[in-house]
Amino acid sequence: MSPALVTLAALPVVSDLAQGAPFAWSLVLAGAVVIVSLVPLGAARSQADFTPADLGAPRAMFDRLPAWGKRANWAHQNSFEAFTLHAPACLLALVAAAHGWLPSGVAILAAWLHPLLRLAYIGAYVGNVPPLRSLCWAGAILCTGLLYSAGLRAILAG
Repeated sequence: MSPALVTLAALPVVSDLAQGAPFAWSLVLAGAVVIVSLVPLGAARSQADFTPADLGAPRAMFDRLPAWGKRANWAHQNSFEAFTLHAPACLLALVAAAHGWLPSGVAILAAWLHPLLRLAYIGAYVGNVPPLRSLCWAGAILCTGLLYSAGLRAILAG
């Protein structure tokens, strides 16, 4: 058999790849949440009389932001932190699915819930609703943990 055919034979079948779709979407949507978190931050900067001169030291204008703008800044920073935890969990689940793992309903639900919880987290943070913010944060972290757990168990089960 030619090397090209061996390579093609080693690729996962389409149905195996389709099993990973929720995790691929979760990864894409989690990245989009990071981008969306710029919207309230940009609005706050516009209220703080952002000028091109502020591009030289964007952190220096933090003190000029309104209170909700400071929270928008913190929510934006936390979005990066959450993404760096969630992205590898999605990739682990994608790898497992590409190798024939049939994801559980819990893993699929966790993949879809994470970006939604992160969006709600940003709204709750900017809107200064600490209990809701904390619940959204904890729920999103739980979703990420569930993905790590499910993906790792699938990989170790071989």
